[in-house]
Amino acid sequence: MIRGILIAILGVAVIGTSYWGYKEHQEKDAVLLHAENNYQRAFHDLAYDMDQLHDKIGTSLAMNSKENLSPELTEVWKLASEAHSSVSQLPLTLMPFNKTEEFLSNIGNFSYQTAVRDLAKEPLNDKEYNTLKQLYSNAQDVQNELRNVQHLVIDNNLRWMDVELALASGEKQGDNTIIDGLKTIEKNADSFAETDTSNDNTTTKQREKGFQHLKGDQISESDAKKIAQKFAPDQNSDFTIAKSGNKTNRDVYSLSMNDEKHGTNIYMDVTQKGGYPVYLIQNREVKDQKLSLNDGSNKALKFLKDNGYEATDFVLDESEQYDNIGIFSYVPVENDVLLYPDTVRMKVALDNGEIVGFSARDFLTNHRKRNLPKPKLSLEEAKKKVSGNVQIQDNRLAIITNQMSDEVLCYEFFGTIDNDTYRMFINANTGIEEKVEKLKNAEPIY
Repeated sequence: MIRGILIAILGVAVIGTSYWGYKEHQEKDAVLLHAENNYQRAFHDLAYDMDQLHDKIGTSLAMNSKENLSPELTEVWKLASEAHSSVSQLPLTLMPFNKTEEFLSNIGNFSYQTAVRDLAKEPLNDKEYNTLKQLYSNAQDVQNELRNVQHLVIDNNLRWMDVELALASGEKQGDNTIIDGLKTIEKNADSFAETDTSNDNTTTKQREKGFQHLKGDQISESDAKKIAQKFAPDQNSDFTIAKSGNKTNRDVYSLSMNDEKHGTNIYMDVTQKGGYPVYLIQNREVKDQKLSLNDGSNKALKFLKDNGYEATDFVLDESEQYDNIGIFSYVPVENDVLLYPDTVRMKVALDNGEIVGFSARDFLTNHRKRNLPKPKLSLEEAKKKVSGNVQIQDNRLAIITNQMSDEVLCYEFFGTIDNDTYRMFINANTGIEEKVEKLKNAEPIY
């Protein structure tokens, strides 16, 4: 009797285990199928986008009407962005594909910068037309390779999940047709790097951003360690230091310091010229909050003044809080004009006020004595360029970087529509609406 009951119980257990295993297997297969379908969709979208992109560039070459050329180049920009998005959805994180992404970005940048200007006054010059022809040829090469891979995928019923496994394992699989095809595309894209996609007719060329313009002499590794110890005090002398850059304009010393107090490391970059701290990261656990966001802002501003920024006037632009960490952006002010390209960003731990994040890259690359122009438009004239739906609350002058990578003087307006707050930048010389941003509202506490 007891034996029969035990056998029955064991039988039920075996059936239950088998059913659980079957369901687990089904769910796993469903997840894999979903991932495979997403990869297939992204790849075929990419192939379709490249077909359309190639055709649109070709159409642009044949156009003579300035009224039609701008919309056509806008379509080229849109398709390049969509193709770039499709690439980002493929399982290629373990395989370099940056040259192809750079190629798509170059097409997008060139077409956008050309489309937004007045082509009736500044038509395509010979250099830009030749650039467009070269991009058309390059796009055809990528298109042909994608079609070849697409043909092999369909004919041989190849799976993208196998590509992901092959890349993750690093082992040679039986059939790496997709990987080999993508490597060919990447190799071709590398050869496109010499195509000059700069626009001669933009108002000012984007400045070469780097650190070579900084004042001061070249520093040694020993000097860099001393600067790091001063910038991040109370750390021991257990350093790792590496010299990065190879005769570039971004040469830095990269340092890692052991933070025994918090059981973590502090990472820093210091410029080789002048010894300026570029960034600092301290990824430690921030415990219970003891300081307010305003206290954190005061700590951050004091840190700036104590570390070589005492001669620069800053205003707090943004402040947010995430997980007991205050995040702040400080914008330099010169002659009552805010210099947004020179922003300094900081993170402050709200348990003890320590600086756990610092980035002065924008400040170091952009900050200089500017010859700030007087606005051609009056404040009242600029206000008329703002949407009538906005209730303007405040205004100030500011330098921003527009979509053409040019620095422009703007009137910055703050205004509201119902319960939402907006920031609008109106070009102080032309009246063009350069940028509109919706500012974050205070989030509810749940």
